[in-house]
Amino acid sequence: MIDALVLAGSLNEGALSRCSAVRYEALIPIGKKSMVEHVVDALLISKRINRIVVVGPEHELAGKFPGQKVHIIKPKEDLVDNVVCGLKLLPGSRQVLVVTSDIPLLNSTAIDNFLDQCTGCDADLYYPIVPREVVERRFSSSKRTYVSLKEGFFTGGNVFLLNPAVVWRCLPKGQEIVNARKSPLKLCRLVGFMFLIRYLMRSVTLEKAQKKVSRLLGIRGQVVISMDPELGIDVDKPSDLDLVSKKLNIAK
Repeated sequence: MIDALVLAGSLNEGALSRCSAVRYEALIPIGKKSMVEHVVDALLISKRINRIVVVGPEHELAGKFPGQKVHIIKPKEDLVDNVVCGLKLLPGSRQVLVVTSDIPLLNSTAIDNFLDQCTGCDADLYYPIVPREVVERRFSSSKRTYVSLKEGFFTGGNVFLLNPAVVWRCLPKGQEIVNARKSPLKLCRLVGFMFLIRYLMRSVTLEKAQKKVSRLLGIRGQVVISMDPELGIDVDKPSDLDLVSKKLNIAK
């Protein structure tokens, strides 16, 4: 059994604030449930998931998840701090599935398939990527950001499976990479100029990218090619909210 950590502490200060006045994005309603409730429900249905910690607004989520399986804690201001605080409530876990609260199309099948793909490998961090054709086949109107590799175009999932024991040494560098993702100059400093050039020329293979990130983070990373686009359909703009509402057969 795998424990799960749900990150639901992002304030509703971006494009989605035009759709709802709730304080946290995770609380944006989709039908009769908030966005984070759809995510937690999928985790509760999965037979592979044991304990669940939600780092999000305690008061608003109180009583939403009956039983002893889900524990809610107040979020910090920093993403890294939220991960660290959440993991502290899951002592003894050898692997933890970290999930963002903005993928309400997540279902137990996608969760179980991803965990099955991670079985048998010896890595500290597993990260799913989904081929563009798989996303567009199921969600033709979805506008995703794709990474160009020699094998094709992929979008990243919003879940990852990690070994908590390595978090303390890889989170700071991971935060640097996230912060630099929109700055070519900062990315060059982190990943190296020639690597970035090869990436821009679409000559970087999936294996090379995986090895590069593993070295940067100081861990053993494993990329998993997933055929479940629900792992990567996140909601960060009004059109995304429209899409998931329609897919969940919910009239806005």
